[in-house]
Amino acid sequence: QVQLVESGGGLVQAGGSLRVSCAASGRTFSSYAMGWFRQAPGKEREFVAAISWSGGSTYYADSVKGRFTISRDNAKNSVYLQMNSLKPEDTAVYYCSAAESFPRTTTAGYAYWGQGTAVTVSS
Repeated sequence: QVQLVESGGGLVQAGGSLRVSCAASGRTFSSYAMGWFRQAPGKEREFVAAISWSGGSTYYADSVKGRFTISRDNAKNSVYLQMNSLKPEDTAVYYCSAAESFPRTTTAGYAYWGQGTAVTVSS
C-alpha cells in the first residue's frame, strides 16, 4: 500500500510555469507506475501524464504534450509534474496516483490517490 500527498499548487498567470510534487510513503514506491490526473470544476477527472516504474518511459495527454513533463525520483519517493506555458484551461485540482501497470490513462487503472492540489491559471 502507498499513501500519496501532493503539494505545490497555486495561482499563476497564463504563460507561466509551476511544478507540483507528490510524496509517497512506503518502501515500495518504485514498484508502482505513477500518474497525474486533473479535475476542473463541473468536469470529470482526466488523465494528464504517466511515468513508468524506473522513469524511463512517459506518456502524456495530447492537451499537455510539449508543455508538461512528468518525472520521478525513486530515492526520494517522489513524482513531479512540471507545467510550462500554462493556460487558463489548465485550471484544476491535480491528483497524483499509483498503478501497477503502465501506461494507464483511466482512473480505473489506478489503485491509490492523493488528496489533490489546486492549480489556478489566470488570464
